[in-house]
Amino acid sequence: MSAKPFAFPITVVPDDIDFMGHVNNARYLGWVQDAVLAHWRKLAPAEEVASKAWVALKHEITYRKPAFLEDDVIAQTVLESFKGARAFYSTVIRRGEEVLAEVQSAWCCIHVDTHRPARIDDGMRSIFFPGEDSSN
Repeated sequence: MSAKPFAFPITVVPDDIDFMGHVNNARYLGWVQDAVLAHWRKLAPAEEVASKAWVALKHEITYRKPAFLEDDVIAQTVLESFKGARAFYSTVIRRGEEVLAEVQSAWCCIHVDTHRPARIDDGMRSIFFPGEDSSN
């Protein structure tokens, strides 16, 4: 089960560039976070966005090629699955057809008031995975 891919355009800014003249590796993780949160904000109902937050649990990143200032970069992220309060995403960062990085990440949904894990219910699952059996 995986959701529809979500494309998140990225603007490379001067602060992203490191001493070697290309985007610092740490910025890729920021881009993944930005893409995942934008995906959540786009699809989740306003009351869910207001009451829930996401924290990163794990990132596994493979760097393929460097990005540079003024590159047109896109992060394409796909929600692979939900399990309890966790979400698993696969993100590919590209410049045109070139793959710059591939990232597998795990996130935990939390209640904004208590900071306790917030289980993803069947109603939310059906929003992110329309047409699929939410009992999986």
